[in-house]
Amino acid sequence: MKQLKLTILFLIINFGGLAIGNWLMGAGPMGDWYTNINKAPWTPPGWVFGASWTLIMIFFSIYLGKLFTVKYTQKIKIAFLIQFILNVSWNYIVFNQQLVLFGLITIILLTSLLFVYYFKLSDQVKKYKYLPLPYIIWLCIATSLNLYILVHN
Repeated sequence: MKQLKLTILFLIINFGGLAIGNWLMGAGPMGDWYTNINKAPWTPPGWVFGASWTLIMIFFSIYLGKLFTVKYTQKIKIAFLIQFILNVSWNYIVFNQQLVLFGLITIILLTSLLFVYYFKLSDQVKKYKYLPLPYIIWLCIATSLNLYILVHN
């Protein structure tokens, strides 16, 4: 029951974070800046972003619900808070402020933190170990897209 309550809490927090990030990016991918820059040839169509983030946050919320049930420490709470801030702020940094280099640094830090979740914390939740993988894979793709924009614009 505790795990279910925590999973629901993380679903609310994580989807709330997506909503905040969406709000902070302003015109975002529909704005003049983004539509006129050189983007990577492997940039997915817009609908893929929404579908991906929906699945990522569902899987990650289930993972966090289990993790916080079995290992509820100050370090894990701080890691989650940092992950949340980095994830939400990237939209503002890149789309709203067009600070592509700072965005790249932010997403590299975020991706690194997800690797910590996977390699340092997943043995606490063996059955749920692979749930952060879609998030990690998506961040690797997003990092490559961010880097492409930095290099080619």
